[in-house]
Amino acid sequence: MAESPKSKHGAEHGAMPSFLPDFDFTKAFGAMKLPAMADVEVVLAAYRRNLEALSEANRVALEGAQAVARRHMEIMQKTMTELSEELRGFASVTGSQDRAAKQAELLKNAYETAVANMRDLGDLIQRSSHDAVETLNKRFSEAMDEMKNLVESKKS
Repeated sequence: MAESPKSKHGAEHGAMPSFLPDFDFTKAFGAMKLPAMADVEVVLAAYRRNLEALSEANRVALEGAQAVARRHMEIMQKTMTELSEELRGFASVTGSQDRAAKQAELLKNAYETAVANMRDLGDLIQRSSHDAVETLNKRFSEAMDEMKNLVESKKS
């Protein structure tokens, strides 16, 4: 006849531990006041709306990234076209003082254009990020209202 399995403390599996011989777990758990389980359909609907909001925020962020990439390409193309034209004009300048003045003018224009372009790209990124986060904030606020209404309806 096979012996029943014992733990390292000698208690049989399924038997009540010896340190709590008179404790009734069924009564203890039955007496606990657990919060009422929310309607599964309500929870699933809220989860679905959360996923939709996350998907929307990702779509907005992706569109923003695409807009930044398009704008960056436009800037690069425009810069290359302007640089070619300015170098042609620079080649026609004679005299060292005139060349130095033209070079300083070109550098100043290049710097101002670069700063304006960086500002433009920064604004695009900021708007895109703001719109994506705003979508998530709106859904979070709605979810908190839903939770509050759910708890209040269970009280009644």
